[in-house]
Amino acid sequence: MKAYHWSLFHSHSAPPTMAPCPQDFSPKEWAIIRKCRTPRQVQEFLRNLPYNWEKETLRTFRQVARHGSAHCLEAALAAATIMEQHGYPPVLLDLESKDNLDHVLFLYRQHGHWGTVAKSRDAGLHGRKPVFRSIRDLVMSYVEPYVDFTGRITGYGVTDLNKLVPRCNWRLSERNIWVVERALIHMPHKKIKTSTARFRRALKRYLNFKKRFPHRQATYYRNRHQWL
Repeated sequence: MKAYHWSLFHSHSAPPTMAPCPQDFSPKEWAIIRKCRTPRQVQEFLRNLPYNWEKETLRTFRQVARHGSAHCLEAALAAATIMEQHGYPPVLLDLESKDNLDHVLFLYRQHGHWGTVAKSRDAGLHGRKPVFRSIRDLVMSYVEPYVDFTGRITGYGVTDLNKLVPRCNWRLSERNIWVVERALIHMPHKKIKTSTARFRRALKRYLNFKKRFPHRQATYYRNRHQWL
């Protein structure tokens, strides 16, 4: 499979959908957008939201702002909607796992380097600073933090939300937008092979940590300086 390049986000046969105008947002939504002008500010906004534990929701930014909570895909869609208003393409990164519990992040580029904005139940799976020369390097920064009782990264994919087929109102719909989840599942993914010995070490460390501190999030990773 070919590597992902920024130009791919502008080469799909389907024309991009139009970003909303300021007047399309409610005053509350626009206040969030005005306050969150950078990836770091969006990350802080998402970090301060309670995690959405409901299993049967896939909410847009409009619904996230209304309900005041988000799971990882909802957070990625909210980040894409907010950052699009500040000139960033609405691009998502999907991390595949062997336990079929994918993690979805907003992907952005600054000064030729890649970063992410994300929300997770695990601190190590939040966003990354734009310090990575390639998307693969960025993905590799999640390998060890992804390891928990069942998780292990097996691949990744990238998509431009503007070019989803079939299209949907992924920014402001009042309904659950399951079409986005299906599109992420079925889009091409680039496989990642990681060391089994490295995985076993990470798993052993995680299990030992959770045995000692069952209610704490693991934050002992060496790459914390790269976290957003």
